[in-house]
Amino acid sequence: MNTTRRAVAAAAATILSVTVVTALPAQAGDREVRREGSCSGSADWKLKAKSDDGRIEVEGEVDSNVNGQKWKWRILHDGSVSARGTAKTTGPSGSFDRTRRVLNSSGTDRIGWRARNVASGQTCKGNALLSRCGPRGPADLAH
Repeated sequence: MNTTRRAVAAAAATILSVTVVTALPAQAGDREVRREGSCSGSADWKLKAKSDDGRIEVEGEVDSNVNGQKWKWRILHDGSVSARGTAKTTGPSGSFDRTRRVLNSSGTDRIGWRARNVASGQTCKGNALLSRCGPRGPADLAH
């Protein structure tokens, strides 16, 4: 009878440990780093970064309150361009946003958002740091 109890206890412990290990990555996506600020002119920018299935989901936004402006934008990861393109601001708020997923390297990831108004030259720049902190997920390291 003791052998059966030990086998059941060992099986239960194995199932519990697999459940705990499987649940940990889901917690990594629960936190998000958000930054916002003013551009060189009258527009504002926002940057969000969060862990998402082993990658980092990055969202950059520019709000100029003017529809139809053409902007060039870039998402940077650890100093390298991960994505780039052009966008036009649209109504009702005269803004645009872009979302991309980048690799999640070990240690602290430095995420950057850059946008430049093609006509006026106005620039928007923002940065955020995202770090893995054990099983709790990313920690906001303020920048």
